Amino acid sequence: MKRDSRPIIEHIDDFLEYLDIEKGLSNKSQETYERFLRKFVKWLKINNLENLLPHELSEEHIRKYRVFLSQSFNKNTQEPIKRSTQNYYLIALRNLLNYFTDRDILSLPAEKIKLAKSKSDERIIKFLSIDQIKKLLETPKISTLAGLRDRAILETLFSTGLRVAELTNLNREQIKITPETKYLEVVIIGKGNRPRPVYFSKRAVKWVRKYLETRKDKEKALFINYKGPKSAPKRLSSRSVENIVKKYALLAGIPIFTTPHTIRHSFATDLLMKGIDLRTIQEFLGHKNIGTTQIYAHITSRKLRDTHRKFHSLKE
Repeated sequence: MKRDSRPIIEHIDDFLEYLDIEKGLSNKSQETYERFLRKFVKWLKINNLENLLPHELSEEHIRKYRVFLSQSFNKNTQEPIKRSTQNYYLIALRNLLNYFTDRDILSLPAEKIKLAKSKSDERIIKFLSIDQIKKLLETPKISTLAGLRDRAILETLFSTGLRVAELTNLNREQIKITPETKYLEVVIIGKGNRPRPVYFSKRAVKWVRKYLETRKDKEKALFINYKGPKSAPKRLSSRSVENIVKKYALLAGIPIFTTPHTIRHSFATDLLMKGIDLRTIQEFLGHKNIGTTQIYAHITSRKLRDTHRKFHSLKE
């Protein structure tokens, strides 16, 4: 191990390049790491530690940074950052330290950064009931181009369980719908560059077909923006889709926590409630590890509990 004379801040660009070339992470993942490390850089600057070298980073620095995270607020909600989110910042920093080790640069061992224990209520996922989903899907005014597009977006999200970035990456050429098409299977490249099939229901196919029938342009993207200057990119961004979902959640009078990911949770929950096993849900969602899918296990447990209470003999 050698001591490096460059401050930690100056290593971040090299670390991001390392994630790209040697770890093969997607651009989206690299952007996420950069965003999380930006918080650490901010903390360094606040404390006049811009010139801190890798080998000078101590456990006391980490302790103070954790205090800083716990006292930080979410820009959108103005609420304290959740412990689970604090862990993402710590994981990014821990991976930077792993990078130093890989490059034989003397630094604090990554295992010295312990993750915060999340509160149990933060592990409970939020999802919508089928009645709430129906309200959401039926809210857009399909008499307008944007409204018809939005209906197709909402139907696609619930039918496929796509992540919002996966949805916005869809191209028209992938959606081969003919007048006879009732159901559709599309292979996408999901998180971690892993291919998987996703399935459009008869209902989703119907609304995507109606939407595509209005498209007279030659844009590559499946879902496009109708606003802004003609020279602007037409592909909808993830943020735009998030705003679309929030807009219709408010209009439908369903919970304000509703996001594209809430619809993804609702997709998985609906399948679970119909008896689909977790391994199959894992495949539908594109989770690399079954452990990620285990967050839905409490739903199955609750269903079993209610069934037991209702039907078990000799209850009293």
